[in-house]
Amino acid sequence: MNPYISATLLFGLGLGTTITFASSHWLLAWMGLEMNTLAIIPLMAQLHHPRAVEATTKYFLTQATAAAMLLFASTTNAWLTGQWDIQQMNHPFPVTLITLALALKIGLAPVHSWLPEVLQGLDLTTGLILSTWQKLAPFALLLQIHPTSSTLLVVLGLTSTLVGGWGGLNQTQLRKILAYSSIAHLGWMILILQFSPSLTLLALLTYMTMTFSTFLVFKLNKATNINALAISWTKAPALTSLTPLILLSLGGLPPLTGFMPKWLILQELTKQDLAATATLAAMTALLSLYFYLRLSYALTLTMSPNNLAGVAPWRLPSLQLTMPLAISTMATLALLPLTPAMTAMLTP
Repeated sequence: MNPYISATLLFGLGLGTTITFASSHWLLAWMGLEMNTLAIIPLMAQLHHPRAVEATTKYFLTQATAAAMLLFASTTNAWLTGQWDIQQMNHPFPVTLITLALALKIGLAPVHSWLPEVLQGLDLTTGLILSTWQKLAPFALLLQIHPTSSTLLVVLGLTSTLVGGWGGLNQTQLRKILAYSSIAHLGWMILILQFSPSLTLLALLTYMTMTFSTFLVFKLNKATNINALAISWTKAPALTSLTPLILLSLGGLPPLTGFMPKWLILQELTKQDLAATATLAAMTALLSLYFYLRLSYALTLTMSPNNLAGVAPWRLPSLQLTMPLAISTMATLALLPLTPAMTAMLTP
């Protein structure tokens, strides 16, 4: 793609998210979300492959549906209450409808089925944007409306953690595994949203850091399935030894960074007398941990059983920048000791 067009589209992505961040009026927030969607669609379809075009079409249809629901709910709220302010959502019907519309936008279960299919059709760079940056604007709106329907959020959160863990068990494609990982992590964030918005923000930032590292590792190895991952030790042995730690951090194992948000979320749920919910969430995390361990096993303890066609990939030099990967990997592995400082910063 022409670099000027790429720069324009990336600028549109940033501008759309910034408009949604800065808006207090529903129409302006909706406009920012639409700019976001329209800017990423050419990036998704740039491969000119039927699979990419199919993924782009699916993404456009789901985002258009969610945007229509959002516009309908905000109009209904203006009709019922006489104002368009995002932070003055009082009537339960538009609040519930907007929560479901934003759940569809970010891919929460049970309205998640578009996300693995869309992510599978994209290249890893666009998939990274879809998994991280595209979550920011809907989460900004969710944090602003403070949904009061605690049952809805708990059901959405638990369903997402369960579906995210269960759905990834039988996958061999790395992008689909990362999609189910995204669904599971979003479930944890939604679970704690009503009790501690700052913890939701911490979990979102941690998830973005860990996912950034994972996508960059797969991009460096040019790996899209488990078999391709199994020969990465010949291309980058040092990185291959660190990658299982990144994956286990995504799974939430101590003493890695990914343990921090899960630990604090379980602690907060227990404080809110939701011990059963915390227990269920912790058990669903074991499902996710299984497929992260499966990837780690494929990386370090197996060799690919089939010969990949074409030039041996380990003989080609990589032109990818490694500094962003090094920084994000360090953050993914070593931020747990900073937990007291982060909780102090996030506590109002």
